[in-house]
Amino acid sequence: MQIRLAEFQKDAICRLMDAMASPKRDIVLKSCTGSGKTIILTRFMDTFCREYGGTVFIWLTPGRGNLEEQSKAKMDRYVRGSRTKLLEDVLAEGFEENDACFINWEKLTKKGNTALKEGECTNFPERIQQALEEGLTFAIIVDESHQNDTIKADDMIRYFHAKKIIRCSATPRSGKQALVIEIPESEVIAEGLIKKVLIINENFARNISVDSQVSYLLEKAVEKQRSLRGEFLKRGKEINPLIIIQIPNKSRLLQEEVEQYLQKHGLTYENGRLAVWLSDKKENLEGIEEKNGRQEAVIIKQAVATGWDCPRAYILVKLRDNMNETFEVQTIGRIRRMPEAMHYENDLLDSCYLYTLDEKFTEGVRHHLGRNALDAMTLSLKPEFHEITLKSEKKTMVPVTRDDVAALHCMQDWYSKKYGTDTRTMENQKRLEVSGYIFTDSIRNYTISGRVATLDEVLEARQQGLHVITIDEPLDTHKHGRAYHHTVAELGRAVSLSYRQMNVILRRLFDGGVRSSGKILMLTTREVYGFILNNARRLKEDIRHAMADMLEQEIMQIDAKTIVDFFIPRSCVFTYDSRAKKQKEMKKNVYRGYLASAETRSSGEKELEKFCEERMEIDWFYKNGDQGAEYFSIVYRDGAKNQRSFYPDYLVGIGGRIWILETKGGFQKSGKSEDIDLFSKRKFQVLKAYLDGHGLQGGFVRLDEKSRQLCICMEDYSDDIDSSSWRLLEEVVEEAYAEISESES
Repeated sequence: MQIRLAEFQKDAICRLMDAMASPKRDIVLKSCTGSGKTIILTRFMDTFCREYGGTVFIWLTPGRGNLEEQSKAKMDRYVRGSRTKLLEDVLAEGFEENDACFINWEKLTKKGNTALKEGECTNFPERIQQALEEGLTFAIIVDESHQNDTIKADDMIRYFHAKKIIRCSATPRSGKQALVIEIPESEVIAEGLIKKVLIINENFARNISVDSQVSYLLEKAVEKQRSLRGEFLKRGKEINPLIIIQIPNKSRLLQEEVEQYLQKHGLTYENGRLAVWLSDKKENLEGIEEKNGRQEAVIIKQAVATGWDCPRAYILVKLRDNMNETFEVQTIGRIRRMPEAMHYENDLLDSCYLYTLDEKFTEGVRHHLGRNALDAMTLSLKPEFHEITLKSEKKTMVPVTRDDVAALHCMQDWYSKKYGTDTRTMENQKRLEVSGYIFTDSIRNYTISGRVATLDEVLEARQQGLHVITIDEPLDTHKHGRAYHHTVAELGRAVSLSYRQMNVILRRLFDGGVRSSGKILMLTTREVYGFILNNARRLKEDIRHAMADMLEQEIMQIDAKTIVDFFIPRSCVFTYDSRAKKQKEMKKNVYRGYLASAETRSSGEKELEKFCEERMEIDWFYKNGDQGAEYFSIVYRDGAKNQRSFYPDYLVGIGGRIWILETKGGFQKSGKSEDIDLFSKRKFQVLKAYLDGHGLQGGFVRLDEKSRQLCICMEDYSDDIDSSSWRLLEEVVEEAYAEISESES
């Protein structure tokens, strides 16, 4: 089964590969439920074993739900030709190079376990000793580490003399010495794997007085389930959204009340529409994970089994109780997966829902999910804005693969721009050497206080004035061949190019034995090995920037994208922070009931909304979405000619004219830019082309911290706030309004 890896998953694999070469033993992979940790780790193990030999991976799982068998089955499914084993396989056959062994650690540590007993058959410690004597190295993966962090588990880790220990969880406990690899939740959302936002108590009144929390909350949940189901059916999708109802422990009467309410609405155990998953009662669980499972609700008391995936779960009803923080987060994770690992570009279907009167639970959710856990209400578009329209650009539906020729040209242009390289290869070598590139016949390592160090540590040590010793090892293309292949593969992964593509690009750029125009260096094959290995870190940085740079990134022709009419959506699910002290309605927003506490918003967006509300020249403003077919977008290409969608932040009405504005990170008081978007220059270019092509105005807006004023760039992009490209937004708006008034008079 071929699984397409998301960009953040490829990046995580790349960072795990880097971490295996670091001096730190402990590695922590922190990522939210639904991000595909199992896919990441199984692909990582396969990649590592292909590039390095002599390693055995031990995957330890908690003791509930046969998770080790599930994880093994996933690797067998995702990784062709994988060498996977369970505990019984290890006891019978022992360990072999490149094995991935999935073991329930409680089977090893629980009292009376025969795997650790001496006897006629070889026991587990003996199998470990045999492997160590054969020169094999163990690396440990501790799955769901928040449940697997006991002394006994640590004892097992010590049995293996493990060189590396990778702990992974949505809520890991990590020591200060661990190397932490954290996957931003925003990237998981952007890939469509989990819902965009968790909506808390949608459309609840400000003051609630109820006779029964059960009937009040379940009524909301059942209504939401039916609206979700109806929307899926309208789209021709047989997906039956599931409600998870969590009740406190020792609450038999509350459970009966839930069952009675659901029975009145046609959800019973007898007709299969109600399921229960309790320690002493399990019913109607067969097929519950299927997209069109007949169950519409399931009652639980404690978190369902670790590893349980039911992506059609959309709604959590949490009846009043106080519970452990980690436990709460794991429960919330069960309703965050997308049923088909993609967004539907529909606010209703791309959100998940929590209904509860438990304030402590709600605050715990807010604390952990932050801006991804918000209050919400449905807003309607004011009638006077129904006819506002623009031409929106959508990506073609034809899959686009990485263009290695375009990537090669981007790298040539980047090196020319940054280092001044041209066709004079000897001069190019001098320029690169002056800029820090290493040219030597040896493989260079470093030592600080008697140990080999990474380049990051070397740079830090030099900054602190510590003595750094250079160690040069003679290059052996046979001996260092595997390291070269690993490095090339790693450079490719950093920009989503295959090993073959990356190797061809590097050879065309630097290998004198490979004919190619635009060559930067003329190295021998042996010298190419040394150049790549000694400069891997700098190469990765330059390659990444080359892919994001605007050179050789032409504006797409009109026939390469789809043009559709954009209208402001008639309704929206408006998310806000109910805890904000200011809940003033912003009258100039196109939606009735839009509050000043709108979330999620950057500081620049909040300042711009406040500006729009207060300026008399501005008639209205609309906050555009950041992805989805219902929102306004412009299409462009990156350095490898991949199509990307750009969603400008705001549409603003000034004197009957539409302006398009994009907000970016501001400028610090020192003038330093806080914009972290590598594609800003490119986006500005395509926005400017769109505005010119449609006779509109707009630009990029950023907050100048020095003056606390919003500034706008409309003509020539600059990252320097002191340049003439940036003007005060209020002055530009005043001038535009005056021109419109004068022309109309």
